[in-house]
Amino acid sequence: MPVDTPPGRLPPLVLLIHGLSGIWWTMRAPMLALAEAGFHAVAVDLRGHGDSDKPPRGYDAWTLASDITNLVRALGHSTAVIVGQGEGGFIAWTAAYRRPRAVRGLVVVGSPHPLATRRAALLDRSQRRALVPRLLADQAPRLPERRLTRDGAAAVEAMLRSRSGAAWPDTEDFRDSADLLRQAMLIPKVAHLTLESRRWIVRSQFRPDGRDFRRAVSGKLSQPVLGISGAEDTFILPATVGASSAWARDFTTELVAGAGHYPAMEAPEATSRLIVDFARRTTRL
Repeated sequence: MPVDTPPGRLPPLVLLIHGLSGIWWTMRAPMLALAEAGFHAVAVDLRGHGDSDKPPRGYDAWTLASDITNLVRALGHSTAVIVGQGEGGFIAWTAAYRRPRAVRGLVVVGSPHPLATRRAALLDRSQRRALVPRLLADQAPRLPERRLTRDGAAAVEAMLRSRSGAAWPDTEDFRDSADLLRQAMLIPKVAHLTLESRRWIVRSQFRPDGRDFRRAVSGKLSQPVLGISGAEDTFILPATVGASSAWARDFTTELVAGAGHYPAMEAPEATSRLIVDFARRTTRL
């Protein structure tokens, strides 16, 4: 049933953030389900992606998180439930620490707490093997951009295929999604700016700003957090997402059967239902 919003009040806001190589469209299923349930649902293109501006700087976690919390106010709200997929979840976690009053709750899809990711990358052989080689390869100048855009951004489709579950790549929806995201990667500047946030994540590990970031996100969040994982995700392991409970007082997890790293696209109905139910519980309307 739709959310019953009192007269004169805006319906609760839910902001949805895409992941690496994505655009707002990758979160379209939960956005539509939330809107049908009566929420003010907005899926965004992060800076440097899709139709958003493409400034040369501002791809550190703090600035990207500020973009999101500033958008909450720009949309006429003081607080929102924030949903983040992959690296969009990294930004959502950061936003909850940067401006806790602006974040009513978090849904992170295939996106552990930043410190849970760091710990797993150092200590869990399976997670390290899946995550670290690509992160390190993306630190080189120019070559990663060429890899992403070569042959009509074929690398984007290859990434979707390798990180999804077994069933989705054989569907027409996969082919349509891959074609759209390949086109989005070919927009001027997008390939370079897509990689800038990943470069900050790695390079900041050895700089003062990285130490400051880890210190700032080391506390336990008071907001409720839902961690969603595809049961077949071999890129960000469900166990790594589950380890995020160390940084949230109210943390629950859900597995989406048959999905890999992209549950919102691979299993849209099941994933959307989890997000809508969480938003209802969190807003208490």
